[in-house]
Amino acid sequence: MTRQVGMTGIAKLLANIQSDLWRDLLIDWERFLRAANHPESTRYGYVLAACQLAAYLVDELPGSGPALDPRLVTRRQVVAFQAWMIETRSPATAVNKYKSLQQFFRWLLQEEEIERSPIEGVPLPNVGQKLIPVISDAETQEILGVCRGNSFLQLRDQALVRMYYNTGARLSEIGCLLVADLDLDTNSVVLHGKGDKERRVRFGSRTARILTRYLRARNRRDGIAEVKELWIADRGTRPLKSSGIKIRLKRIGEKAGLSGVYAHRWRHSFAHEWRLAGGDTGDLMMVLGWSSEEMARRYGANAAAERAQRTQARLGIGERV
Repeated sequence: MTRQVGMTGIAKLLANIQSDLWRDLLIDWERFLRAANHPESTRYGYVLAACQLAAYLVDELPGSGPALDPRLVTRRQVVAFQAWMIETRSPATAVNKYKSLQQFFRWLLQEEEIERSPIEGVPLPNVGQKLIPVISDAETQEILGVCRGNSFLQLRDQALVRMYYNTGARLSEIGCLLVADLDLDTNSVVLHGKGDKERRVRFGSRTARILTRYLRARNRRDGIAEVKELWIADRGTRPLKSSGIKIRLKRIGEKAGLSGVYAHRWRHSFAHEWRLAGGDTGDLMMVLGWSSEEMARRYGANAAAERAQRTQARLGIGERV
């Protein structure tokens, strides 16, 4: 199934580009990415990195060739941008920008706009493994408590939190859902993962109940019949996209007195709870849309000590005498 997603977010990024040459090439690159069937979240991340490099060059080298033309960017400038990203953001963010810019300059090379990529020979930033803390049931309950109520906004936010909590899905997988992806007869949803891979996962009765109530509130909006997207903004019929959901989850968490609330932490929590209950690794990979066992080892690593201690207590080694 081809999923039509608006270009609002990417268009806003491109509108802020000062150089016509930068903007024109980025527009063509984004079209190329769409033709290659890259999801909107991937395209947005790629274009964002290139726009950030363009803005950095305008600030650091105003009026220079590279600030006006991406074909004139040098290796030294990419290195400086990467160092700036590490200093102002994080090594992990710098890695993300590196990979995005790698794609941009590779495309320029394929289009014969440049003879050599300026990112060639630039070392990938070294990033140590960062343990992501899981969100406990108690914390999720506090977050849901903030959303309690019968207004449209409260019902939508409850449904969002429960979907992430109950399925362990990625931010974009829940954020890009269409109404047609839901099956409330079987309490399941079709998720569209990386590489355009689809999978069906189940959710519980509490999630189904709040989804049903949210859908009733959603259907009372004027003009909603033509809107295919599941999640709707606070007013009107404008779809609420993944970027908006990310901001909303953070604000809900802060209102509950919790910092660092984002969808990926529920994904780690899901993996931790699954393994804690003795669930099969292969089944976990299928539910969460992984193709590598390395992902199953990495997710929930922050709570690995708890799982090991429970296993030790269950085995009772050294207690038989």
